[in-house]
Amino acid sequence: MSATTILFSVAWAVVGAAAGWILRWGSVRLARLEGLEPGALRWQVFGPPILAALVFGTFAFHFGPTPTLFVRSLFILVLVQVIFFDFEHRLILDRVMFPAMAAALLVSLFRDPWWAGIAAGVGAGLLFLVLALVGSAIFKAEALGFGDVKLAAFMGLLLGPLPTVQAVFYGVFMAGVVSIGVIAWHRSLKGTIAYGPYLAAGALIVLFLLPQ
Repeated sequence: MSATTILFSVAWAVVGAAAGWILRWGSVRLARLEGLEPGALRWQVFGPPILAALVFGTFAFHFGPTPTLFVRSLFILVLVQVIFFDFEHRLILDRVMFPAMAAALLVSLFRDPWWAGIAAGVGAGLLFLVLALVGSAIFKAEALGFGDVKLAAFMGLLLGPLPTVQAVFYGVFMAGVVSIGVIAWHRSLKGTIAYGPYLAAGALIVLFLLPQ
């Protein structure tokens, strides 16, 4: 561990914090475009810059000043936005996901094989679409939203086939643990949680574990 590595990681964490503030500012404006009222709780305001700083710093320490770091940092911001916006509003925005999917598609074309990301994106999107439709038919309620479907397609494009499976596993596991905690706390099986933040957190974990 060199002093240069530590200094670069700290500097990139500062960049992440600044990007997180801009992200929060943009999310507030996007919420208002959707007719939603942005919250002012501490976790809503300070969460994005703090999480972005922590993840930027961790990735910088692991990858160093490489093209991989800079490209993945853009997708980190997408996933951080999804986490906090979905927690706050129970909504994953098309205005965020469609440009992110286009960027992930572009990046996926440089992989070997070039079609793996496309196949994973289509497969993950279709799987979550089926789960959303079946869940809605069985439970007469929205088990998975269509925002989750688009998030799954984005994850497939970004990560590729096997890493997407791993990210979904992590996300479902975290969501399951939280669900159990919520049930135990409220002593009731009623209520739902937003799955998007946990899927996005799973994607962040796998994005970190992927080789350069």
